[in-house]
Amino acid sequence: MKGLMEMTLSQMREAMVCGDVSSRELTESWLQALEAKEKDIGAFITLCPERALREADAIDEARARGEELSPLAGIPMAVKDNICVKGLPTTCASKMLENFVPPYNATAYEKLHQCPLLGKTNMDEFAMGSTTENSAFHVTRNPRNTACLPGGSSGGSAACVAAGEAPFALGSDTGGSIRQPAAFCGVVGMKPTYGSVSRYGLVAFASSLDQIGPMTRTVRDNALVLDALAGYDRLDST
Repeated sequence: MKGLMEMTLSQMREAMVCGDVSSRELTESWLQALEAKEKDIGAFITLCPERALREADAIDEARARGEELSPLAGIPMAVKDNICVKGLPTTCASKMLENFVPPYNATAYEKLHQCPLLGKTNMDEFAMGSTTENSAFHVTRNPRNTACLPGGSSGGSAACVAAGEAPFALGSDTGGSIRQPAAFCGVVGMKPTYGSVSRYGLVAFASSLDQIGPMTRTVRDNALVLDALAGYDRLDST
């Protein structure tokens, strides 16, 4: 398990392609780590372990059939809870949306749908904050020092990556909401150039500034996720 948890995204991909590890084994390892650490960190609003394992099994079966898969297929991830995922609550950390379940996927999530989803991460309510203290559900702690805050508004995404609860996560950045918590938690966060990643399915804060981006442990990992996310989307006018 220790070896799996220390792998970069490219190493995980290579291990699965070579048959050294399955997506299910990888996902189970991250779920075990998440379960052990989450009570102290509070990085997630919604966890979906059963869904993650089903998705991992589906990727393993597709790989065994020789199907063409995306570069990050089978690597588990976490998604900020203002990014729509069909069939899962998208609360924006607000009681007003506590029971909202989107009927569609955000384009950014759709591009990574072959990555088993561990859960939806905590944030400042409607992304309006910089500490993750403004969540309607609970405060997220900084894994480097749980007496400190993780920053925000993508504090849950930064914290889960820093804590080793997920190999990578998606956040959103309007005025620093990826970059600031990444700095606080000691991970790599990227706000992509506006328009390079689709905003479709992101609950808006300020549409002329909002951008979805990756949060990872290394710069190379960040580039791999950004490469998967970027591209034209007819559903996003920008």
